[in-house]
Amino acid sequence: MDLLHSPLHDRHVALGAKLAEFGGWHMPLEYAGGGVLAEHKAVREAVGLFDVSHLGKALVRGSGAAAFVNSCLTNDLERIEIGKAQYTLCCDEDGGTIDDLIAYLRSDFEVFLIPNAANTAAVVARLQAAAPDGIEVTNQHRDYAVLAIQGPLSDEVLTSLDLPVDHEYMSFADATIAGRDITVCRTGYTGERGYELVVPSAFAGEVWDAVFAAGEPHGIRACGLGARDTLRTEMGYPLHGHELSAEISPVMARAGWAVGWGKPAFWGKEELARQREEKVVRTLRGLIAQGRGIPRPGMSVLDPDGGELGEITSGTFSPTLRQGIALALVEQSVEDGATVVVDVRGRAEAFTVTKPPFIQPSTTSS
Repeated sequence: MDLLHSPLHDRHVALGAKLAEFGGWHMPLEYAGGGVLAEHKAVREAVGLFDVSHLGKALVRGSGAAAFVNSCLTNDLERIEIGKAQYTLCCDEDGGTIDDLIAYLRSDFEVFLIPNAANTAAVVARLQAAAPDGIEVTNQHRDYAVLAIQGPLSDEVLTSLDLPVDHEYMSFADATIAGRDITVCRTGYTGERGYELVVPSAFAGEVWDAVFAAGEPHGIRACGLGARDTLRTEMGYPLHGHELSAEISPVMARAGWAVGWGKPAFWGKEELARQREEKVVRTLRGLIAQGRGIPRPGMSVLDPDGGELGEITSGTFSPTLRQGIALALVEQSVEDGATVVVDVRGRAEAFTVTKPPFIQPSTTSS
């Protein structure tokens, strides 16, 4: 399969990026001159710039578009106002997660969606099949690039570019940069205050260059998917294919807060309500190493006597905490504070069960 390239591919090559396949795209994993640890540190302490153009983009448009989306996806769009964004999920009738995505409510007639790269076609196809006459669902995956500016100094970078920074968390505003119309979204996947710029693909290079130049006085660093993963794991944020999948429902992922339980209908409602009521499925928990063990996906989680409790879905070394952390699906009987054992390459390593995030977020800071 030929991998898709971001419109910023040449910038990544020029910066010495180590490229890897992700969701069918050839994307930067890390950059020369520091790698994942330096990039992670930049986001936690200063500011980092990510190319996340692999993320999907889709537009639902027409009379009743918002109501239609609301009848399909889990969260309740009636909870937010026009100009706001909302985390939501697309489920099948068995409760499995086709994808998690962000819905941008532009009006009652227009909703912009950002799904994950590998799942965009499936989400669009499902919405297209369900859409009534008068509502059009368009795949705009290649039409836009997305740049994420994340970190405590992100406001300074945007301010120097005359971009808005005073809108609330999970809201968006239209703006211009380098003479180009863009959307500035106060969203992100790192736990730090930050923004995502939705930019027409044809102008992505100009915007990247402008942001990078504006960020140089603030120590901006280009960041790849490696740092994005350590940052999101520290926050306990799910990644589709790990904490969410066709086999892992929002209830199992403890994402019930993103489900509008009172809505009359959405895909998978009956099965998700059953799981919520019966409380027999494994659920997502955090694990933090008591020693030096570094957990990885697929490793078994055991009780102190060797009985099986679950499996790690994401695991890494936390650059902030300097120890191993993990997300794991475990039996509901496991309590926060309990000690469990993880089989780390044949060694029994002790971990403490905890509720993510592993560090204090600053995402919603004013």
